[in-house]
Amino acid sequence: MIKLRDLEYLDAIEQHKHFGQAAQACFVSQPTLSGQLMKLEDQLGLQLVERHRGNVMLTPAGETLVKEARQVLQAAQHFEASAKALLDPFAGDLHLGLIPTLAPYLLPKIMPLLSQSLPNIKFYLHEKQTKVLLEQLNQGKLDALILPYLPEMEKFDAYHLFDEPLMLACPKEHPLSDKKNLLLSDLHQQNILTLEDGHCLKDQAMGYCFAAGAQEDNSFQATSLETLRHMVACGLGITLLPALATQSGLTNENINYLAFENPQPTRGISLVVRPNYSRMICVRKLVALIRETVNFSEQIKPKAQ
Repeated sequence: MIKLRDLEYLDAIEQHKHFGQAAQACFVSQPTLSGQLMKLEDQLGLQLVERHRGNVMLTPAGETLVKEARQVLQAAQHFEASAKALLDPFAGDLHLGLIPTLAPYLLPKIMPLLSQSLPNIKFYLHEKQTKVLLEQLNQGKLDALILPYLPEMEKFDAYHLFDEPLMLACPKEHPLSDKKNLLLSDLHQQNILTLEDGHCLKDQAMGYCFAAGAQEDNSFQATSLETLRHMVACGLGITLLPALATQSGLTNENINYLAFENPQPTRGISLVVRPNYSRMICVRKLVALIRETVNFSEQIKPKAQ
């Protein structure tokens, strides 16, 4: 009989393309993983893995069956989670994914209340870019995501948490720094510092900027919001920052943060789960707690530093 552990080994090989790294990810020795895969191949009568010096890859048969293996593993995880939820829907492990432009600023606000209100849940927090998070959610490696909702998330279930304003960050010597009643149209012909490709915030922010007649500053692309913040502080340009990032407690005397008048640019933040997720009682509690914690009308007010 095929064991779930053998399917985990096959999945790990497809992900890592290396016996040593796959074995490490599965917390077994390399000979153990290699030997079990050979036994699986003998049992199926199929070659699943091409073994080469220095690297490894799946055969066409292996590529086909690893997809089936992941469905079986996900079903097993779902079964286990359902059983635990019957015992206590507010207990157990919960793997939560967030994007880098949100995690450092949102987690300090929500985790104290989540930990206090759900003391029997052990939270595992994962910070990755949107594409990776969606793949891992689909594979059952993550339970839920908190991130801006995008059209490609239609196959998942999403629960709106809050709308986060985007604010203009500019050096104090910039002409817009003391602008009263700032409008998006004031960005016309301005050069905007941006994040590197792969961050969904870049596409969202530049969508507003392009509509206003601004253009991307192609001389530099940042890897993080903190890099963007430092670039602005050095007087090298202006950018749009999410409101939570402007409230992070990091001060710089040379930056002003300005809120836009309506229509205000925003990004909608949602909690995303797989359809028919087994722990929906817990999800609904998470949604309610986060909505309670983050209230922009009362707690998040634009400020100049």
